[in-house]
Amino acid sequence: MLLFLFLLADPVLVTLQESLQALFLWLAILLPPEAGAEKIISGVESKPRSRPYMALLEMVTDEGYVASCGGFLLSQEFVMIAARCKGRKITVTLGSHDIKQEESTWQKLEVSEQIIHPNYNSFTKLNDIMLLKLQTRAKLTHAIGKISLLTWSTFISPGRMCRAAGWGRTGVMEVVSDTLREVKLRLMDARACNHYFFYNHNLQICVGNPRKTRSAYKGDSGGPLLCAGVAQHIVSYGLGDAKPLSVFTRISPYVPWINKILKNI
Repeated sequence: MLLFLFLLADPVLVTLQESLQALFLWLAILLPPEAGAEKIISGVESKPRSRPYMALLEMVTDEGYVASCGGFLLSQEFVMIAARCKGRKITVTLGSHDIKQEESTWQKLEVSEQIIHPNYNSFTKLNDIMLLKLQTRAKLTHAIGKISLLTWSTFISPGRMCRAAGWGRTGVMEVVSDTLREVKLRLMDARACNHYFFYNHNLQICVGNPRKTRSAYKGDSGGPLLCAGVAQHIVSYGLGDAKPLSVFTRISPYVPWINKILKNI
């Protein structure tokens, strides 16, 4: 099963986009229908400016490729993302809806510091959380705003419906979305993610109804999962065929660590 895991934070390599599209077309021919190639991720385009906290991250990886992730604005100085989205250089774009059409609402900000959780494990994907300190303070506008975090440690009951958003791929054979999209996802019992060998219910949450095709996917990693309008989880990883279930990082266990960093600016 581990062979079929994908990392939602794995780079969406812009430099290899055309090659990847050709590869996916060959896979569509060679793989049987049940291989999941036709299982596109459901979701809808977000209403412009309805999620002013969303951030688009463009990274230069250690290998020199350009990659993208999602993130969200915690304060005028900090953006939260998945630790897997670290890079040699990161640029944050705020106030965007359609990433192909630059607008007056955009703010492109450089990152001065990448603060990865000290216990992040790139193999097990535990503690997949990171804060980015912006080189320049973000200006809050009608298109750019902060998001609220939980102020206490809590566990939400399985069955709750929450929302994720991002510019990630809309299907296994698709490229990243030009516009911000969102999807409603169900929180599942921990036992549903037992097939993930390193799954830890104290630090992670199992997300996605296996009877549905709704899912976050590559390029969405680092984005928030909102429950009752509050950011409670971060998109982390899932299966390579984009089928549920996926694993998200709980934010609540890291609130003390987050507050310590925010107070020391």
